[in-house]
Amino acid sequence: SILLAKADSSDQVAAIGKQCGGRVGFFLQSDDFEADHARLTEKGVRFVAEPRQESYGTVAVFSDIYGNLWDLIQPK
Repeated sequence: SILLAKADSSDQVAAIGKQCGGRVGFFLQSDDFEADHARLTEKGVRFVAEPRQESYGTVAVFSDIYGNLWDLIQPK
């Protein structure tokens, strides 16, 4: 499960989607990358990069509804 804090001041609201300075700041680990990628895509999740193989595993970057960037990752 994931618990995210809700912004409760104007300064916090202004920072929504910018907390990580435009880079990936959150990571969602998968045990079945292909199935999870397909399910998220089907649900309308916007992937900003195609899945790719890295030395550490399979990864694809997606954006949440607030503009935060996430890695969907299945470690090797």
